[in-house]
Amino acid sequence: MYSKKVMDHFLNPRNVGEIKNADGVGTVGNPICGDVMTFYIKIKDNSIEDVKFKTFGCGAAIAVASIVSEMAKGKTIDEAKKITNEMVVTELDGLPPHKLHCSNLGADALHKALSNYAAKRRKKKRRTETKKKGKGNK
Repeated sequence: MYSKKVMDHFLNPRNVGEIKNADGVGTVGNPICGDVMTFYIKIKDNSIEDVKFKTFGCGAAIAVASIVSEMAKGKTIDEAKKITNEMVVTELDGLPPHKLHCSNLGADALHKALSNYAAKRRKKKRRTETKKKGKGNK
């Protein structure tokens, strides 16, 4: 039996879609049940300005992605990194035991998008530093 909150987020998912030119993208899947979840994030001033998701999966997976997107929106990067699977389940007022794996997907996909953002920033920083060094040698 699903909670009212799970049913609400399944029937009326928030933040569904894709962000073109997202600052970070993270995709995870569960090979056992076939659920796949992708999160897209837009970062401004070290905070998640926008978040969208696409999910292929059961009602619980859709509800999890929806609630995670709401939990992350407006949070700083550090705050969003602290979102755990347990927090997701609590925020949804519980999930049936056989659906708890879905909560892992939401938090994991968000964390993967944050890691992707951090990797892009490091790469951009290295390119900028390399260009500055190259100009200094001329």
